[in-house]
Amino acid sequence: MNILGIETSCDETAAAIWSSGRTGGRLLAERVASQIATHARYGGVVPEVASREHLAVLPGLVSDVMQQSGLGWHELDSIAVTAGPGLMGALLVGTAWARAAGAVHDIPVLPIHHMEGHLLAPGLDHELPPFPFVTLLVSGGHTLLVRVDGIGQYTQLGQTIDDAAGECFDKSARLLGLPYPGGPEISKLAVNGDAQRFPLPRPMLNRDNLDFSFSGLKTAVMYAVKDIDMTDAQARADMAAGVEAAICEVLVKKSLRACSQAGSAHLLIAGGVAANRTLRRMLDAQAPTHGVGVHLPRPEHCTDNAAMIAYAAACRLQHGLEFPENWDARPRWPLQKPGKS
Repeated sequence: MNILGIETSCDETAAAIWSSGRTGGRLLAERVASQIATHARYGGVVPEVASREHLAVLPGLVSDVMQQSGLGWHELDSIAVTAGPGLMGALLVGTAWARAAGAVHDIPVLPIHHMEGHLLAPGLDHELPPFPFVTLLVSGGHTLLVRVDGIGQYTQLGQTIDDAAGECFDKSARLLGLPYPGGPEISKLAVNGDAQRFPLPRPMLNRDNLDFSFSGLKTAVMYAVKDIDMTDAQARADMAAGVEAAICEVLVKKSLRACSQAGSAHLLIAGGVAANRTLRRMLDAQAPTHGVGVHLPRPEHCTDNAAMIAYAAACRLQHGLEFPENWDARPRWPLQKPGKS
């Protein structure tokens, strides 16, 4: 079974081909075109600019992965495309292109939930752990804790009630005069910083729930930065280290608490923030003491990519899950209903 995956939900245009059979699956080809340099000048993603960029580069990316895989269109069994959630204009570029290609080549087109793609992304590189497991999804404006009882069987355990972790990274980076996207920039600056120098809050860490809140941390950074000499490189590095440590501590402790409450010995981390080195170090140090095994995708599969979209489609097909006949792109789409559009 050969599946072409297409991803255009935000500021990465991506195409990939996943091939699966009775003995497993493998990634035949993938390409990702990032728009970071384009949007950095604006300090964030501009939806109209993102849509135009997707439209310009998507056909070429698909042509590249078809050539790399050595497959012809007649050898594809389906086209999987991100149908939501995401920027509406960006989603429409991908879904319209997929539908046109499907009509021309008589190939079924399968709508895939973007966050389900992230949730299952660790399976691209190694076998998924036994169900149930807990997944921390930290991608863009999303920070979710999800119990996974099977493919398509997702229960939300906690979510952010305001700013997501990625948004807090971006806004804190802006306060420190760092470019977009903020997460990688904060991480680079924090390497030589002292995370203990500035006492920053860990919002909702001791609340008896699994929800997140990062707006208070962002506000604390805003006030703390006012007392910093922005020409003092060490002070800026210390603040960056403090921000990173605060965000990662909340993510790690809430995730391990979720595993305990869900009765799971396995934790998956997915989404762009999953590539953060401090987060990975904290998990390596703390998870074993809680009897929890941690499963992470490769860094290149943490950010938006089409391999995870094709793989999610393959998982749903292999488990006999149906796809809706009538569907449309959806900027909002509950993860608990990934097969309904």
